[in-house]
Amino acid sequence: MKSRNTIIQQQDAARIHEILTHFLNDSGAVEALLIDRGGQLLARDGDAEALDAVSICALAAAAFSSTAAMAQLLGEPEFSVLFHEGAKRSLHVSTVDDESILLAIFDQRTTIGMVRLFAGEASRAVGAVLGEARARPKPPAEFAAPLKDTEARQAWTPPS
Repeated sequence: MKSRNTIIQQQDAARIHEILTHFLNDSGAVEALLIDRGGQLLARDGDAEALDAVSICALAAAAFSSTAAMAQLLGEPEFSVLFHEGAKRSLHVSTVDDESILLAIFDQRTTIGMVRLFAGEASRAVGAVLGEARARPKPPAEFAAPLKDTEARQAWTPPS
C-alpha cells in the first residue's frame, strides 16, 4: 500500500463530522475515531470522556496491522473487522479504505450488531469523502520543494 498525502479541506471535515455524528446516533456507540493505517487521528466525534485518543489510535492501528498478517497466513487479504469486548466498554475496528480505519467505542447501551451494521454504512460514506479528497488536484504551492544546493547553507559553523 502506497501512502498518499491527503488534504482534508474544511468541507471534507464537515461532511466526515456529519457522517460520524449520524453513525453515533444510529448505532448507539459513544465515540467514533477515524484514523489512518499509521494510527494518526483524522477525525473524531462523540463523548471524549478523558480518552487517550493518541494511544488508542496507535494501538488500534498496530492491532489491525498484526491481524492483517494473521489473515495472510490464512490466505485472506485482510480481516476487515476487529472486535474487542470489555466488561464496560468495547471496541469495533473496521476498514474504511486502503488507507484508513474507523474505530467505534461503545458500551452496554447498544449491541455489536448495531455498531457493525452502521459502521459499514459510515465506512462507505467516509471512504467516498476521502476518495474525493484524494482525487482532488493538489495546489502546486501546497508543499514546499527541497532546497537546491545554491539555496542551502550551513546553519552553524563550529568554533575554530
